[in-house]
Amino acid sequence: MIGEHLRQLPIFALVMERNDAFSELHHLNTLLGNLEKEQLRQHLVVHINDLLLNDFNKLVRILYRVDVSEQKLKYLLRETPGTDAAVIIADLLIERQEQKIKTKQSFKADDNIPSEDKW
Repeated sequence: MIGEHLRQLPIFALVMERNDAFSELHHLNTLLGNLEKEQLRQHLVVHINDLLLNDFNKLVRILYRVDVSEQKLKYLLRETPGTDAAVIIADLLIERQEQKIKTKQSFKADDNIPSEDKW
């Protein structure tokens, strides 16, 4: 269920962001339509590696916009020196998006409230 929600989140538009993010998001959602979480992770790793090499500032903006913990990222990069940085970043991006999904679901409106009691 969470893998399904991940495909619908703007993180992929951010990572793939070009001039037309909405068009790119639609294209990416089409490509990723049937992928599982691990496949999504692998796809993110490829694009994050590209950003690390070619547009580091964009990657930093993405991490900021998604609200990935800078302290956690620095800690993981320091404590796991043999691990590909893109893998660590992809895992943190996915983890943060999963947290957002869970939070959103926990505050989801109760549809069983009578209309006269709703605000």
